[in-house]
Amino acid sequence: MPKETFFNLPEEKRQRIIDLALAEFAENDYDTASISRIVAQAGIAKGSFYQYFENKEDLYNYLLALGTEAKAQFLGSNAPDPQMGTFAYIRWLSEAGIKFELSRPKLSQIGYRAARSGTLPADLQARARVGAAVFFRQLVEQGQAKGDINSEIDPDLAAFVFNVIFSELGGYLLNRLQDEAGLEDGRSLFETAEAKQLFDQILHILEFGMGARE
Repeated sequence: MPKETFFNLPEEKRQRIIDLALAEFAENDYDTASISRIVAQAGIAKGSFYQYFENKEDLYNYLLALGTEAKAQFLGSNAPDPQMGTFAYIRWLSEAGIKFELSRPKLSQIGYRAARSGTLPADLQARARVGAAVFFRQLVEQGQAKGDINSEIDPDLAAFVFNVIFSELGGYLLNRLQDEAGLEDGRSLFETAEAKQLFDQILHILEFGMGARE
C-alpha cells in the first residue's frame, strides 16, 4: 500500500499520479509498464515516487485494490431486487459487471491484464479464491432455499461448478471471440451478440442442468 507521504499529497496531485499510473498499466503489461514514464508525465522526480510507494509492485497492487473496491461499490449501489431468482441474479451480475467495465475501462483493463498474464499477486489470488468459494456457496444455498436449485445437489459441489465456470468464463470468451471476430479490445467483445449468445447458452446449461425440477 502507498506510504503516508502519498496520502498527504494535495488531492489534485495524488489523483494525477493515480490517473497516469492507471493509463500506463492499462496500456502495458506489468513487465513493460514504466515508472519512469509515469513520473516524467507527472512532473516529479523519480526519487519522489519512492517516497510514495515502495516499488513498482506496490503501486501495481494498489491499483488492483482500487479496482476491486470500485467494482464492489458499483455493484452495491446498483443492487437488484432481493426477490430475484438465482439465475436471473447471475445474469444481472454479469450485465452489471460489463457496465462497470465500460464505466471504468482503465481499471478493468488492468484487471484483465493481470488475470491473463498471471501477474495477479499471490495474496490477492488467495483472497479471490476464498471469496469466490464463499460467494458461490451462499448463492447455491439461497438458490436451494428459493427452490431454484435442486435441493438434492451437494452445495459444495454446486458451488465448485459455478466457481470453475465463472472464473474461467472471461478468458474463454475473450480467446474464442478474439479468434473469431479479430477484435483487440477485450471489453468490447462482451457487448457483442456472439458473447451474449454464448452466455445465454451457459446459463441454459446451468439452469436446466442444475435447476430444480417439478
